[in-house]
Amino acid sequence: MKKLLLPFLLTTLLGAKTYTNCTFQNKDYIDICEDVVKSGVSHQYANEFLLSYFKTQKFDEVSWKYLQPRHITTHKKNEKKANNTLVSFVPKMVEHLKEYKEVYDFSEKEYGVNREIIAAILLKETKLGKIKPTHDAFIVFNTMVVRTKAQSTREKWLLNMGKSNMGSIIKHCYKKKLKPEACNLPSSYAGAVGIPQFMPSSFIYAKSYTGDVADLTKMEDAIVSASYYLHKKAEFTELLDWDKVGDMVEIEEKWYDYEFANENASFVYAESKRHSKEFDCFTCDKKCLQYLRSYAKKVMRYNNSSNYAVGVLRLAYDAHKALKR
Repeated sequence: MKKLLLPFLLTTLLGAKTYTNCTFQNKDYIDICEDVVKSGVSHQYANEFLLSYFKTQKFDEVSWKYLQPRHITTHKKNEKKANNTLVSFVPKMVEHLKEYKEVYDFSEKEYGVNREIIAAILLKETKLGKIKPTHDAFIVFNTMVVRTKAQSTREKWLLNMGKSNMGSIIKHCYKKKLKPEACNLPSSYAGAVGIPQFMPSSFIYAKSYTGDVADLTKMEDAIVSASYYLHKKAEFTELLDWDKVGDMVEIEEKWYDYEFANENASFVYAESKRHSKEFDCFTCDKKCLQYLRSYAKKVMRYNNSSNYAVGVLRLAYDAHKALKR
């Protein structure tokens, strides 16, 4: 930490310094700096950001604690409980869908993603904007990068993810012409931003309903951005036909029983090519569930969790039925 503080103290004592390269004691900072400079960020701005006391010398202990494997495991176990709790919010979803009907009409027509699915995602992410973030995204990812040892596969992934998102935030703030200390992105403990909880590396999918610069804290932009994300990332181009899905309440219940009985259960996958891991697949050998499986895979591009996808589809199913009534 002393090595990183030295340039900051010298700058403070001697006045503003001009930067023309990416020279840091921390090799990961060098990588981040070189990446953002290639994208058009000035050396001066990149250095000022990465040497900012308020951005790189403060650490988020709460975030770091919850990103540890044992807490991630607990979070996954609690996903089913969260799904059950959110069912009671379906009437709020219906009110929300009616309130923003014009935006959802536009979004469905433009991107081909069901309004109920987007509303369910926004409900699961931030309870339709009611949950307010309490962390700073850059500090979350900086803590991740500085603390991660990158020895295991997971740690290497965590480090690269942290660096990528730090770079995305610097690019975002540079485009908005904000000083590093003034560029604060309220986030979850995992660094996700706004009502749809986008990672900064996904800001390229942020869309504005009015055609202005997208603001993920605005509901209209959150709806359009989440729809565009699934449209581009998951090739979600055709509305799901609920008549082909079956009884989602019954399917969800059977899935939970299956997951309880099978330690390596997956709703849609038989294997993970990235990690060379096999799963006990719930839908793979069930012909009647192949249509649902194809759309569950699309939802999992937003969050790669079986229970997340099942929860979203169950909430969306209930909202669809309520809207028809």
